[in-house]
Amino acid sequence: MKIYTILFFILLNSSLSAATLQETIEQLQKDWAIANFETQKANLENVFEKLTLAANKAQKQFPDSAEILIWKAVIVSSDAGKNGGGLSALRKAKEAQKLLLKAEKINPMALNGSIYLSLGSLYYQAPGWPFAFGDDDQARIYLKKALKIDPEGMDPNFFYAEFLVDQGEEKEALSYYNKALKAPTLVNRPVADRGRRAEITQKLKKLAN
Repeated sequence: MKIYTILFFILLNSSLSAATLQETIEQLQKDWAIANFETQKANLENVFEKLTLAANKAQKQFPDSAEILIWKAVIVSSDAGKNGGGLSALRKAKEAQKLLLKAEKINPMALNGSIYLSLGSLYYQAPGWPFAFGDDDQARIYLKKALKIDPEGMDPNFFYAEFLVDQGEEKEALSYYNKALKAPTLVNRPVADRGRRAEITQKLKKLAN
């Protein structure tokens, strides 16, 4: 009887821990979407500062969670893109790279290929050697890997289209933007879904002009 009781509490605690982890991931997703898509420019620095603190806390609580590491990397790299510049942005990009490579060692398939999606975006936007790790060829490899894992997903198609535009391959980018726009709705992430679709529509209009 005592053994069954112990096993019950082990399973219960395990279940509670998993739920707490999932809730933390969902909260980071939600807060990032609001920061990225719905926050005014004047408030961005303050909002991302608080969001980074929340991500740091989540990493301390769940140090072996690939999902938490991925979301912290997304938050840090988004902060670099929106609030960074010069050495500050470079430092954040390098931090995001390390977080993603660490997440890959834990679970390369976490969040449906988001590790490779994020690494690909970082690699083509970061400066190359000797300043940083930027590499367009490696970026293409990572982004195609993300597409292979989630070929119909909105973000893999969107970010590959962004990369193609950066490479001067606008004609090919159009098909990926359109595919991203037709992707299944992110039912559990309405703010991100709405924001990304608006962004895709804007990109398509720009390419049409």
